[in-house]
Amino acid sequence: MAEMLATCKTELGYIAFVHAGAQLVRLSFGHPNEAAAVLAINGIGLTVSSAPFAERLCKNLVRFADGETVDFQSVSVDLSHLTPFGQRVIAACRAIPQGEVRTYGQLAVECGKPGAARAVGSVMAKNRTPLITPCHRVVPAGGKLGGFSAPQGVRMKERLLALEGANWKCAVAC
Repeated sequence: MAEMLATCKTELGYIAFVHAGAQLVRLSFGHPNEAAAVLAINGIGLTVSSAPFAERLCKNLVRFADGETVDFQSVSVDLSHLTPFGQRVIAACRAIPQGEVRTYGQLAVECGKPGAARAVGSVMAKNRTPLITPCHRVVPAGGKLGGFSAPQGVRMKERLLALEGANWKCAVAC
């Protein structure tokens, strides 16, 4: 199926995503303009989508950016580029409820690999579908936010967690 491009303007900046049918392939957010968002996902030259999938996802992304609770569990995500471990990490991350956080170590345990917190971090750092796969909800055990590859880095991660009402400082011992 051919890949198609969609963009939306939100309170979190411009979002661009690529989908193939009803499956999300990649997404980028937090950009100052539409062109920057499209460039960030290598969407130049793709056909602009008007598919119901794209329209529905854009509406839900706008609602999320406005602070509403939005469940993205029904959004199918392309995981074909990942190892089986990477697929388990993405599934575990997607299962974290809005407003909650997990540590990299907690996700490693959930994925059957205690002690693989760094490997979980590597999967999160390469996440192709942020917001839908809410890697911002995964934090280090030390009570800090760690890194974040979206525009504005850790400031954006903190903004997302605040938007969701997540108490990230209590990820380990509250």
